[in-house]
Amino acid sequence: MAHSILTPALRGWARMPVLGRIAVVYLLARLATTGFLLMAAQVSTSLSRFGANAGLRDFVLGWDAQWYWWVAVNGYPSTLPLTDAGGVGENAWAFMPVYAYVSEWIGRGDWGTGAMLVSLVSGFFGCVVLHRLLRRRIGSAAAMWAVAFFASGPLAALFQVGYAEALFVLLLLLALDLVATRRYSWLYLVLPIMGFTRPGILAFALFLGLHGILRWLRRDREPLPASQILHIVGAGVLAVVVGFAWQAIAGIVTGDPGAYLKTELAWRRNWLAEPSSQFLPFEGFVRGAEFWVGQWGLPAWGGWILLTVLVAGAAILLLRSRAVRRLGPDIRLWSASYLLYLLAVFFPQSSTLRLLMPLTPLWGALAVPRSRGFRWGMLGVCLLAQWLWILSMYGLAYTYFQVP
Repeated sequence: MAHSILTPALRGWARMPVLGRIAVVYLLARLATTGFLLMAAQVSTSLSRFGANAGLRDFVLGWDAQWYWWVAVNGYPSTLPLTDAGGVGENAWAFMPVYAYVSEWIGRGDWGTGAMLVSLVSGFFGCVVLHRLLRRRIGSAAAMWAVAFFASGPLAALFQVGYAEALFVLLLLLALDLVATRRYSWLYLVLPIMGFTRPGILAFALFLGLHGILRWLRRDREPLPASQILHIVGAGVLAVVVGFAWQAIAGIVTGDPGAYLKTELAWRRNWLAEPSSQFLPFEGFVRGAEFWVGQWGLPAWGGWILLTVLVAGAAILLLRSRAVRRLGPDIRLWSASYLLYLLAVFFPQSSTLRLLMPLTPLWGALAVPRSRGFRWGMLGVCLLAQWLWILSMYGLAYTYFQVP
């Protein structure tokens, strides 16, 4: 009986256009996320950041969404706020303008609604482009499972709240697909928008450099016309310029050349009693490793060992994992570039998981195994991790490490 019921459904699924299948997967995933958010609202108490009467709109506008809303309504400060100790305080310069202003325009005065719509639509089209990017490498069926993992994964709530990640990942996947299909000239349009949506464009500049070197080394197997060389170099230079442009703009508006970096460092005061006054590459992760092992009562050198193990593990995964290698060199080069970027500029804390969202193409590696049990089990793990993340960051949300 069960087989006779399922067979027509499976046949209907097989006949459905790919875009329709992605829409069904994405809709079901959003219903699951909505249910998790409603459950989180029910367990929210007066101790939570959102209070005892939390609702979905509170979550949409919570945490960093408040900063994007502030940018849309008030713009950026011409004078940097200072703390009692004289350091630069947290301010809007840490948040790029594209998502903030697009959400305001879409919402027509209701920024929260606009932000949710931008995230929702960006998430759907991100799934479409992810499938397109992966299907040439691992096949359409595995690519659809990767879409399901992405749409239902630990960070899936970001498709329904006022964060810029969904829009950034959409633009990133478009850029990666343009590189994969050798349509480099379109990058001149995508990269500036991507670079002013959220940080990460400098990682893409590094990726383009590595991609260009690989293309040069393989030019006997795949022709490398002069026009493509010019576009790779030109797009890479553009990515670097865009990557530093926001720092220059913040410096010009405020009169302080270090305004942006000082603003970013302001957030580290929530974690470190004596944060550095100047930005130093890779210092954030080193001091972060020391901080976290210190919370467990371990000496600083324990953090150095932990960090070394994590970096070595990531390198081995990207270089040696058969499933990851099936995704192709470009996805591996992008993943390595972005991880190196994170290692160089960020301080590891509860938001680090969210910052891993640009590694979305790696979902394809988990979709490669053909075992039906493995794939459904992985989907279950994704949903469980999503619930735990939502519960911690939105339902409970009262300790220092519960920040999305």
